[in-house]
Amino acid sequence: MTIKTGIERLDTVAGLLHKKSVGLITNHTGVDKTMTSSIDLLARKTRLKALFAPEHGVRGDKQAGETLADDIDRRTGCPVHSLYGKTKRPTPRMLEPLDILCYDIQDVGARFYTYIYTMLYAMEAAKDTDIPFVVFDRPNPLGGVTVEGTMLQAAFTSFVGEAPLVQRYALTIGELAKFFNETRGIGCDLHVVEIEGWHREMDALETDMPWIMPSPNLPTPLSAFAYIATCLLEGTNVSEGRGTTKPFELFGAPWLNAHETIEALRAQSHEGVLLRETVFVPTFSKHAGEPCRGVEMILTDRKKFRPARFGLALIHTLADLHTDFLFLPSATKRGKPMIDLLSGDDDLRSGRLDLEALFAKEADARKTYASMKARYHLYA
Repeated sequence: MTIKTGIERLDTVAGLLHKKSVGLITNHTGVDKTMTSSIDLLARKTRLKALFAPEHGVRGDKQAGETLADDIDRRTGCPVHSLYGKTKRPTPRMLEPLDILCYDIQDVGARFYTYIYTMLYAMEAAKDTDIPFVVFDRPNPLGGVTVEGTMLQAAFTSFVGEAPLVQRYALTIGELAKFFNETRGIGCDLHVVEIEGWHREMDALETDMPWIMPSPNLPTPLSAFAYIATCLLEGTNVSEGRGTTKPFELFGAPWLNAHETIEALRAQSHEGVLLRETVFVPTFSKHAGEPCRGVEMILTDRKKFRPARFGLALIHTLADLHTDFLFLPSATKRGKPMIDLLSGDDDLRSGRLDLEALFAKEADARKTYASMKARYHLYA
């Protein structure tokens, strides 16, 4: 299926951008099919005046969590304002020279991915300075139908979760902007440049779009599916495979009993995934340089695999089987452990719900969210 992303339909908003000073929030995923950067496309056709960098930087060369400094883009000469560090939202000083603020970044479809909250904060800033906000839409690589996961509760908001979404929310970035604009009461002057040729049931492997790693640790479309499940391990002392060639598809620790873990997970009947014992040595991040007894996830049917359900089961199983398993303490000003911020509440960490109760809670959240999200659909 031939897809045209929003940036490939730039001419449809030529009138809106004509003779306007434009700012662009983007990174290395903001390209057309010829791999021409959105930066260069807008620099040719508009008065591009400023760039804004999310996590991983405008060129995608920074590791997860690495703070960014303001810079100058060498190709265009535009200032690059960091939105990942002390400043997470555009300031009035940054926006003062601009008439319009644009956004073009490939999302991964996960509630805890920071790019979407960079967009949310930028929409609020655009409203405060009374300038339009343009989103060049892109497909959700996990598809736009299947929703999964528990709902984020208000007491657990953070930069890895700022809105009442489930973990796999099945909206495009443009649809999500509509969701934010209404549910957060932002009310900015929002313009979504829609995708051409995309249908809700299509995931990243069913389009003609090349996969460009959204971040250094999501090397393939299948790793994005796995990420929904194993990102929860970031709140524990178990490696989620960072520092290996298969981040989020490997997990382990020096003390982990891979055989017992696999047997317990198999007994829970998770479809679409095979589990294999392995040993890996991360080159950075948790357990760097240490042999980790681990498990490789091999996704055999991404349509049947339910990563959010698998993630809940994985954390519950690891905690049940291993006395060395730990939830990491809070590293944020809000005082909430990372596992709570990722899962959306403290039910998983507290252990007050058994696995069946966790599954039932996830099913209820999925049903509630699925009926609500249809209001924001742009595509059939």
